[in-house]
Formats: sequence, structure tokens, C-alpha cells
Amino acid sequence: MQSVSQEFLRAIRLVPPKLRTEMLALSGAAVAGAEELRLRIGRPPALVVSGSEIEILPSHSVTAAELQLVLELATRASAHTYADSIRQGFVTADGGCRVGICGTAVAEDGRITGLRRFSSVCIRIPREKRGCADALLPDLTERGFESLLIVSPPGAGKTTLLRELVRLLSDGGRRVSLVDERSEVAGSFEGQPCFDVGARTDVLTGAPKGEGIFLLLRAMSPQIIAFDEITSPADIEAAEAAANCGVSLIATAHGNGVVDLAERALYKKLLDKRIFRRAVVIENRRGIRHYTAEALT
Repeated sequence: MQSVSQEFLRAIRLVPPKLRTEMLALSGAAVAGAEELRLRIGRPPALVVSGSEIEILPSHSVTAAELQLVLELATRASAHTYADSIRQGFVTADGGCRVGICGTAVAEDGRITGLRRFSSVCIRIPREKRGCADALLPDLTERGFESLLIVSPPGAGKTTLLRELVRLLSDGGRRVSLVDERSEVAGSFEGQPCFDVGARTDVLTGAPKGEGIFLLLRAMSPQIIAFDEITSPADIEAAEAAANCGVSLIATAHGNGVVDLAERALYKKLLDKRIFRRAVVIENRRGIRHYTAEALT
């Protein structure tokens, strides 16, 4: 077996044994920096690296039975206990690996109630990247930490940076509460975070972000509340309530920069409310991530 990363090993534990053996034979260079593993019926497996999809194992054609086994491994053969999550199109497995699921939707009264006949899965490969926030932290805390919005396109490292900032702020003495709706930030499994999110961080897993923020305000007296992906008006309403209680926030949003956010209705409303005072924009340039901090006025 060639040398591969622990993150990649964690992800391929979720694939069938035969396919896992083939992947273990890949060189470390072939899988370095892999962000996602994608399996589609009738196609070879593929890795997403720096936003580009690369087919691996060209002689292997993924089968429906293999996709079903991925779900069994991700849920520890207890798919019924994950029914609500599956209905939303994903399962979070041990180690914080999120398994996205696509197939035939079962709908009732215009709502998806389940998925069957799986046609593809996407296994996100979460990474701890210690040190990625070191250069940013002095600027973000020099005048006291102000609410921060992390902005980048999908797959550019928002969650990774969020996790590292939570760890540094928590270990630096602040009480942080983390709303980890899909268990990707802390990677909690059966209540235990798989990633280091700091000594003073309280993790709420599985709750919708809006409701989770209100719960943590009532229950944990946080100084900072962190959450991933602002996607709805309810998220903005809860963030505004937290800010009005004197709590600082760290959150992420999909976008190509602050100007791009301001051109979309949801995020324009967020920016107009001035809930967040600082932003960090992440750019991927030739596979290298660059972080730029700026004030939101």
C-alpha cells in the first residue's frame, strides 16, 4: 500500500471492501488534496481535487449494490434511524464524512419523504488544516473579535477555516457554541467530536441552524456562536437575535466575494443588517487557498 492521508483512509472506509482495496493501491500523489469521492452507477469512481473531477480506477464500473453498501456502512446497517437525514439527501458518518445521496425521490404532497434506487453518492473528505488561520487571527482579534463572515465558492475551504477559527478562539479563552447541523465541523459521532474544536467549545449537532442558535442562547451563555452556511431567512433572523444579545458570530456563505453576495437578495439583506462586521474571502488560485480579510461597511 502506498502512503495516503488519514482523511482519505477515513473516507474509503465507507466504500465496499473490493473497491477499498483498489483505492488503497493508489499512490499518495494520486489522492493528495482530494475533497470528494464520487460514485455513480455504471461509471468509474472519481475524485474532486481543487474543484476538478478526475476519474480513478478506469476498469471499475460502480454498481447499484455498491452504492447500497456505502449507505449501510455509513449508517452502520441502521438506515432507518437516519431516515430524516436520508430524506434531506445526506448521511453524516463516523469521522465527519458527509455522504450525499442521489436517486429516485419518494414524494408526498409536494415534499420529498424519502430516497430509493440510489444512482450516485458523494463522500465529502473533511480535513483538519491546523495553521490555516494563524496569519488571520491577530488581525481579527487585535481590536476585539467582531462577528465574521467567511465567504467562498463551494469546496474552497470555508468549513475548514471555520473549524480552525473555532479551535483557536476557544483555546484562546472564549466560550464558543457551535451549531453543527450536518456534523461536518466537529465531525461528532455518538456525541464525541472527531475533530479538535477547542477546549471551551460546546457542540450542538443535528439542529437546524436557526433553532439551534436560539437554543444555545438560552442554554449555554456563549460569547461566540459559530455555524456553517447561511441559507435561509430563518438563519439571518436567529443571527440577528444573537447579535442583539451581545454575542459575536462566525458563519459561512457561498459566494465569489462580498460584491457577489450583495447582488443576491438573501445575502444583501444580511449585509444591510450589518450583523457581520468583518469578512474573510477565500480564493483558490492554482490549487492554493488565499485568505483576504476585509471590513464590511
